[in-house]
Amino acid sequence: MKFFKYILVLFILLAETTAMAQVKFEAKVSKKKLGVNERLRIDFEMNKDGDNFVPPNFEGFTVVGGPNTSLSNSYYNGKRTYSKTYSYFLAPNKRGTFTIKQATIEIEGETYKTFPVTINVTAAVDRPNAPPSGADIASENIHLVAEVSKPNPYLNEAITVVYKLYVSPDTGVSNWQIKDNPRYNDFWSQNIEIKGLNAQRGKYKGEDYRYVVLRKTVLYPQKTGKLKLEPLVLDVSVEVPTNRVDIFGRRITTKVPKIVTAGSRTINVKPLPEEGKPADFTGAVGDFEFKVTTTKTELNATESLQAKIEVSGKGNLKLFELPKLTVPSSLEVYEPEHQENVRTNLSGMQGRISDTYTIVPQYKGKYPVPTVSFSYFDLKSETYKRINSDDIVIDVLKGPNAIANTDENPNSGIKQTITKNTNTFAFIKTNTNFKSISQEGFFKSNLFWYLLLLPFLLIPIAIIARKRRDKRNADVKGKRIRKADRLARKYLSEAKKNLGQKEAFYVALEKALHNYLKAKLNIETSDFNKEKIQQLLIDRNVDATVVKDFISILENCELARYTPITQVTMQNDYDKAAKTISLIDKQIQ
Repeated sequence: MKFFKYILVLFILLAETTAMAQVKFEAKVSKKKLGVNERLRIDFEMNKDGDNFVPPNFEGFTVVGGPNTSLSNSYYNGKRTYSKTYSYFLAPNKRGTFTIKQATIEIEGETYKTFPVTINVTAAVDRPNAPPSGADIASENIHLVAEVSKPNPYLNEAITVVYKLYVSPDTGVSNWQIKDNPRYNDFWSQNIEIKGLNAQRGKYKGEDYRYVVLRKTVLYPQKTGKLKLEPLVLDVSVEVPTNRVDIFGRRITTKVPKIVTAGSRTINVKPLPEEGKPADFTGAVGDFEFKVTTTKTELNATESLQAKIEVSGKGNLKLFELPKLTVPSSLEVYEPEHQENVRTNLSGMQGRISDTYTIVPQYKGKYPVPTVSFSYFDLKSETYKRINSDDIVIDVLKGPNAIANTDENPNSGIKQTITKNTNTFAFIKTNTNFKSISQEGFFKSNLFWYLLLLPFLLIPIAIIARKRRDKRNADVKGKRIRKADRLARKYLSEAKKNLGQKEAFYVALEKALHNYLKAKLNIETSDFNKEKIQQLLIDRNVDATVVKDFISILENCELARYTPITQVTMQNDYDKAAKTISLIDKQIQ
């Protein structure tokens, strides 16, 4: 038994000796990417003492500090730990990528070298050598991207814009709301409904990220050339890790407000080719089928039938006109009824559109309906195609015969009786409308004296108006109150226009209430809080019930704006706000 103990002790001593015999000599840098106005620290560390230390030449940098030498020699649980470090502080000379070459040292007769270190020097930074703030961490770990399916489509060709929010695995998003919606000028647009925000895994610039699809939009360009897509802007709360830990050793996170944008994109829209363009082309682009059908081809006069011109397929179905139906003049045609059965998904519009004509024949006979043609631009072959309808003949079985027009006048041989007029001078006018050509002179006329005295009458009026305007402009407090009152009426009117749009309605309503208070109570926006508003209204002898209603409206605005609730009563809140403002107006003198 003692033999095994001796073997175990010998094994432990041998392991410690081997560990002590392993020499480490390495170079460590404070950062591998820095601005040209920052400083870099490099440490050359070894676990055994050595001689003849030779640093690299630090090409591309200027040594601004060092070498500083530090030693650490400690024992813990009978184990010796030794460390020696040579430290340098470097300033980059210019932007670029630089390599700090090997340093050498002799330890126990052997020469050891460090590995080269590559440093990337960028443009100057705002906070040199400062630790990254929460906003910096959020900027590096959250990205909003607009993915465009095709950057150079044809005119009226469908493209898709998918907005994705990428978040790094170590970062979270607790809340987000749209700050600015893009307006797709020069595009026909439609948003595709997204059911739920499901997190997915993906790559962003080669790194692992989680992402959610926030919006999908289908666009049809309506102009050629370079068209700009405005960016989507989000206001998000980002949870970033800090350097603190809780009692369980878990990293404590903090919420950082961050505005992210997808950035604007430029779409280069190509015009449709002129070569081979049909004369009756009305702008249809896609892959279509065309037909003309009638509900019946045999009927009696004064009965009706329906003729339908229909286009089906995939393309810009809502953005072009159907060809017109022409029929013989003996068929009475009514204005067509337009119908659309079109759905829009990520690949664009699909479905059918049609014009239905009601036709009523008047006379007996056979009436051929002229062939109707439809032309469109095929995106697959990038050529124009034409489809002609089948021949249709409408056979009217019973009814009156059509009356043939003749050039002969059946009454041309009948003579008419001429009645003589006994008034020989009937052609001579007995009344005149002559006007005098002599006019009264302008000098010393009534108009002359009026115009002469008018400036003297306007001078005192202008002086009084000027004094009133100066007095009104000098009243800074009153001017601010009048401006706030105008803003209150403006936003209250704007809130009424946005009924049905939750975000825009409650933003306008809250602004209207705030500007009204500024006008009535003469307080600044920075002083607003519900407790102070409540106290000021009570001090002005406003009824407690009215004050309570006013505060409840403000709370409804905050609740609707900053929480994801969807059950809101906008019409009720608007009516309540208008009534409350009216009551406060009556009670505050």
